[in-house]
Amino acid sequence: MPHIPLDERLPGIRGLAAYRTDTGRLLYELAEALLRSESTLPPAERELIAAYVSSRNECFFCVSSHAAASRHLYGDRRQLVDAVIDDLAKAPIDDKLRALLVIAGKVQRDGRLVSDADVAEARRHGATDREIHDTVLIAAAFSMFNRYVDGLNTWAPTDPKAYAEMGKRMAEEGYAGRFAGLVAGPETAR
Repeated sequence: MPHIPLDERLPGIRGLAAYRTDTGRLLYELAEALLRSESTLPPAERELIAAYVSSRNECFFCVSSHAAASRHLYGDRRQLVDAVIDDLAKAPIDDKLRALLVIAGKVQRDGRLVSDADVAEARRHGATDREIHDTVLIAAAFSMFNRYVDGLNTWAPTDPKAYAEMGKRMAEEGYAGRFAGLVAGPETAR
């Protein structure tokens, strides 16, 4: 049961955004900028970074929803998402993404753990300064989102099908439009 009264039809951060739309709008705009704006990192990889950080923070709602979005965006390669979450070291991903996820994991624990060697490793595999920057910002933002969702004990569906549908909507609609639907009314916010 949530620690504050939230719309019981809206899980996770959606309920929090509806509770306080002024901050909710900003959080959704941040998610849109981080996960959907123009970037050399594909949205599937950025969603994967969000899901990976959320898994390390044990935020059930966020890992479930962002992993579902990443799976949808990866399409035929969707199994990569679960492989990364299960064991980054063994996941069948390229070295650049692995290096970026190592950085994200360190930011999740403590940003001061990111070393010059970590950044050099990412660059050695082709990561740009912008990709390194965005990885750190996604990891930091999702650590905050995770703590926000869990700190107020929001509810989360337990049915994996609910996340598959949610992930598809997130992948196809992004975040800014989903916030607009949320403030239009919970019945349209799914």
